[in-house]
Amino acid sequence: MTAIVFDGDSLTIDDVVRIAREGAKVAISDAARAEIIRVRDYIDENWLTENAPPTYGFNTGVGKLKDYAISQADNDRFQKNIVLSHCSGIGEPASIEIVRAMMAVRINAFCLGASGLRIEVVDRLVALLNAGVHPVVPIQGSVGASGDLAPLAHMVSVLIGYEEAEAYYEGVRMPAREALKKAGISPIDFDLKAKDCLALINGNSLCAGMAALNLFDARRIMKVADTAAALSLEAIRGEQAAFDARIHAVRKQPGQIAAAENVRRITAGSRRTSEAARAVRLEDDILHPVHTARVQDQYSFRCMPQVHGSCRDQLDHCWTIVTRELNAATDNPLVFWNDRGGLEFMSGGNFHCEPLGFAMDILAIALIEIGNISERRLFALCDTTLNYGLPPNLAGKPIGLNYGYGIISTAAAAVTSENKTLAYPSVADTIPTKSSQEDHVSMAAWSCRKARQVLDNMPKIIGVEYLLAARAIFLTQEPLGRFALGAGSAVAYEALRKSVPFTQEDSYMQNQIRPALEAARSGSVLDAVEAAIGTLN
Repeated sequence: MTAIVFDGDSLTIDDVVRIAREGAKVAISDAARAEIIRVRDYIDENWLTENAPPTYGFNTGVGKLKDYAISQADNDRFQKNIVLSHCSGIGEPASIEIVRAMMAVRINAFCLGASGLRIEVVDRLVALLNAGVHPVVPIQGSVGASGDLAPLAHMVSVLIGYEEAEAYYEGVRMPAREALKKAGISPIDFDLKAKDCLALINGNSLCAGMAALNLFDARRIMKVADTAAALSLEAIRGEQAAFDARIHAVRKQPGQIAAAENVRRITAGSRRTSEAARAVRLEDDILHPVHTARVQDQYSFRCMPQVHGSCRDQLDHCWTIVTRELNAATDNPLVFWNDRGGLEFMSGGNFHCEPLGFAMDILAIALIEIGNISERRLFALCDTTLNYGLPPNLAGKPIGLNYGYGIISTAAAAVTSENKTLAYPSVADTIPTKSSQEDHVSMAAWSCRKARQVLDNMPKIIGVEYLLAARAIFLTQEPLGRFALGAGSAVAYEALRKSVPFTQEDSYMQNQIRPALEAARSGSVLDAVEAAIGTLN
């Protein structure tokens, strides 16, 4: 696998996923390496003196202790003390993929040459990532203000080989020094010099790494949702006019246009969604004794492009925000060349994770909406007042003796409601910390974790929609089987039928729901559809 080269400007979300999940190796570009060295050489020659002006975190304390001077003689000790005091994370360890993403983002930030740390430090972090030494990083403890201080400090404790730090190596949790030794990296304490520590811990890399992984998975689950919606449309013999390209062209919303096109492609050639198929009266149709033209379906079907599309547009916006953050210098202070050929230390607040907090809150809300409308469609499939003649609860014969799918539909409602309680935006909350030196914080780490909880719930809702749509088609094969499904719908149905057992008689529901949820989680149905009709939008 070709190494991903960091230059501080071109790291993508896809790159982060390759590093985090596929173990892609990383390297620093020659230009970035040269600039890191040039900046540090100037610092060593001009700033490592007792008469250097007070510079935050360089020769002063940090946070509320910014007014306390640190002598050059004590600076190495100061660097280590910051690491030890900031290893204050709590909760379960972050997953290895999150830790790898965090490490990758942190390295890339240094490649802008604005952090002022030594190249030896960057190289050691690269060595850890490439060797698969993954620090044990408690997932809770960051408020997304001075970056992700506690999580990054745990990363640094392994980088310096602190004896009580822990890391995963080859999937086994062990003392950091043991992991370093097994990986062929010197386990002896690695000394940090002035500015090294603050550059390492004072950034948004945990949040940015989590956000990148979340967005990558969200883009895929939104396409999975389109396949489920199209299959449900087939199940109710839905009206296709609502997906006509002309309707969406005049709305001019790109996500809506893309979602409508996906449904048209998946259902292309469908005869089940024709007026002839709708003219067939099913025996459980209690509302329509005489056929009349459908005209239009309820909103969860008819407005699917508008809703799915709006969610896609939000995801695209978040994608742009997060991509910028992957290529940002977010520590403090930062160093810049001035017009006299010298360096200036500039104190600012790039560590504040507000952009990432907003992005992940918006993503969570968008995903929740996808789940909301999916739940309404699967609810309709079970309701005889909404499903155009499908059996109540999609029960087999005899109905009553067989209960059907009402409880699994209810389970989807429970998960959907759970998601709704996660919609509250984390950035709307703030709590002053560090004696109010940090009097406004972003809570972006929780935004990222909350968005992941919503993401993890999505296949549980969409998987139920898959199950019920396929069940509806199965139950109506005799009266409607002569009406062909669309090019992609047929593939989706067959893919589900290979793993989901249907009979007329009630059966153990877990045997049906597990493969249906796995199909949504893994994207296997989406993969089959795209193999047949090409990549969806």
